[in-house]
Amino acid sequence: MKNSLLVATVLFLSLPGLSLAGTSNSLMDISGSGNQLVCTNRDSGTLSIVDLKKGELAQEIKIGRHPEGVTYIGDTNLVVVAVYADDLLAVVDTVSGKVVRTIDVTDEPYGVIDAGDGKHVYATLEFPGQLIRVDVTTGKVTDTWDVGQFPRGLAKSSTGQIYISEYLTGALKQFDIASGQLTNVDAGTGDVFPGWQGTAEDSLARQVTLHPVSNKAYLAHQRSRVTVAHGSGSIFPYVSAVNTKPGNDPEAKRRRRVQMDSFRGTYVVANPWETAISPDGQSLYVIFGGTDDMFVCNVLDDDYRELEYKGGLRVGSNPRAVRVSPDGATFYVYNALDFNVVGYNAKSLQQVMDVKVTNWPYSDEVLLGKKLFYTANPPMTSRRWISCSSCHPDSDADGRTWQQPEGLRNTQPMLGLKHTHPIHWSADRDEVQDFEITIRSALMQGRGLINGPVNDGLADPNGGRSEALDALAAYTNSHGFTQSPFAKQGLS
Repeated sequence: MKNSLLVATVLFLSLPGLSLAGTSNSLMDISGSGNQLVCTNRDSGTLSIVDLKKGELAQEIKIGRHPEGVTYIGDTNLVVVAVYADDLLAVVDTVSGKVVRTIDVTDEPYGVIDAGDGKHVYATLEFPGQLIRVDVTTGKVTDTWDVGQFPRGLAKSSTGQIYISEYLTGALKQFDIASGQLTNVDAGTGDVFPGWQGTAEDSLARQVTLHPVSNKAYLAHQRSRVTVAHGSGSIFPYVSAVNTKPGNDPEAKRRRRVQMDSFRGTYVVANPWETAISPDGQSLYVIFGGTDDMFVCNVLDDDYRELEYKGGLRVGSNPRAVRVSPDGATFYVYNALDFNVVGYNAKSLQQVMDVKVTNWPYSDEVLLGKKLFYTANPPMTSRRWISCSSCHPDSDADGRTWQQPEGLRNTQPMLGLKHTHPIHWSADRDEVQDFEITIRSALMQGRGLINGPVNDGLADPNGGRSEALDALAAYTNSHGFTQSPFAKQGLS
């Protein structure tokens, strides 16, 4: 199998004019020529264009609120950006730096990939649970399909199939473009066939990567054990490998989970965010947004172990995207809270480029608070399995109901939090600084941000006792309410 896969890889890579740009969703993409990189900046609401030959920022363009996915359209200079909070796709000319067209969509576009025909893209719409095909030359949504609940991840195979990950379940959907049907879902019940499902504990699968030859799918996600409120038993990092080949034995194990916190001995990582694969299909790169780590894996593609540890890196703050150059010689990591893209030599793992792509638009206090919120490193934790963002990523909820000491508690989003005190369903905390209690609890097991004992939740204030804790509160309280998708045309 290894030899046949190698031959297929060589033939695949020798095809003239072949570009791997835009075949799986990411907030970063590389042009087919390998000379240019684009990335979206969620906090500043911009698109950055990096000249990879010069190793410098070429342009930064205002694009809208909370942009997420971006893709090149074939080998053109045009890219399409999914502007999540503005419910639109923006078409941008990377030479002129102009937004040449905006395309309204129903709600919450997240993943976007190139269709491969020079004029269409596919995009996932999270809230309505839809996949759309858009003609970027006319600005029209030409097709809309219902594909499940909260789709985010999106990838296109070499055989033309579309693969979609459900964000809150980790399920992988297989979509046939010609028929417009999900091919691995029971038409009567909507249930995903067992081999393609995650477990009931899988969640936060925001991206899909496909092997360039075998079309095996790789999903970075976490496992949430809702009955365990303990830092060494609640949240675990995984990469799942899914055999997408048609005719796969239904009795065989199609989907295998690789546990990342035991992948490199006892080295714990948290919040797996995204993966990327080398053009030859031999190396898989996995980034961890909670512990600021990257694993480089040998791809075994053996339907058993699947991945083997090859190397690792400490990267920047809150890495959210990784992409490999078309020649496989360099890979790039987007560090969301260092506001830079860093390039590494794929063989030596040595840094070869560091480009600042945007600036933080808010106060230094809020930035410190956001870094604390997203990190699973001390002093927020001691064992590195969990961060605040493990359950509240980007102010959203994780879709879970947790067994807490006081009973079953559904995770709440943080939208408008400062207007809805006291906090928790139990109203047991009257200020965000009271989450120092959670930091020191069995759940996070952190040293904490206050010197000395912490006050009880409804007792004397914890606010004003620590600059870092006040910064965490400032970030947590910074999220406003968002408009209901049902109110776009008014309420009457």
